[in-house]
Amino acid sequence: MDFDSINATSVFDIFLLMLIGIGPKLALVPFLKATAGMPNSTKRVVLGKMLITAGTVAAILLLLGGFLSRLLHFSTGALSIASGMILFITAIRMVFGRDFPGADRDVGPVEDPMQLAIVPLGVPYLLNPVGIVVLVTASAEAESIGYFAVVVLMLVAVLALDVVVFRWATRVSEHLVENRMLVIEMVFGFLLAALAIQLALNGLEDVGAIHLRGE
Repeated sequence: MDFDSINATSVFDIFLLMLIGIGPKLALVPFLKATAGMPNSTKRVVLGKMLITAGTVAAILLLLGGFLSRLLHFSTGALSIASGMILFITAIRMVFGRDFPGADRDVGPVEDPMQLAIVPLGVPYLLNPVGIVVLVTASAEAESIGYFAVVVLMLVAVLALDVVVFRWATRVSEHLVENRMLVIEMVFGFLLAALAIQLALNGLEDVGAIHLRGE
């Protein structure tokens, strides 16, 4: 990820990375499952708490990510490798569902919906490992205030998109068939598995362990 020049391509790339890292794709199905049967008013409260949690953690990482990486002595490459491994485990659970060991601990209705809104819906589903890598890397490597401002604007834009998507999903959730939701989750799982592997490969290249051939 290059954080030292601003142009139309780099702005689009940042938006795309933010969309992957804190967009609705990974959190949508777990959110619908976890809030199934809840009153709409409760769903809106859970959604609000989830968005506030993810947005707050994202802001902290963007402000302090570079400092934390220096304080704890880890490189952004190492962070990419660790995040890729965690994202791959999450993707495998999405693909295999109940057949995967530990799947019985997946998101489900609980007595305190606010607990779900924070963990796991807010983090690590809405703000997922990709988002953490992007935010910490931007914090550590952004070369100008202008570029940092672009990252902030793209973060706000993606969070606004999350609000629209999740509110729409809340309204139509009663009409969604569970089997269709499972198919969507499995497809997203395959895509996320590929993304997780690429994230780990990029990290390995950053630390000098491998060299990826250019396109």
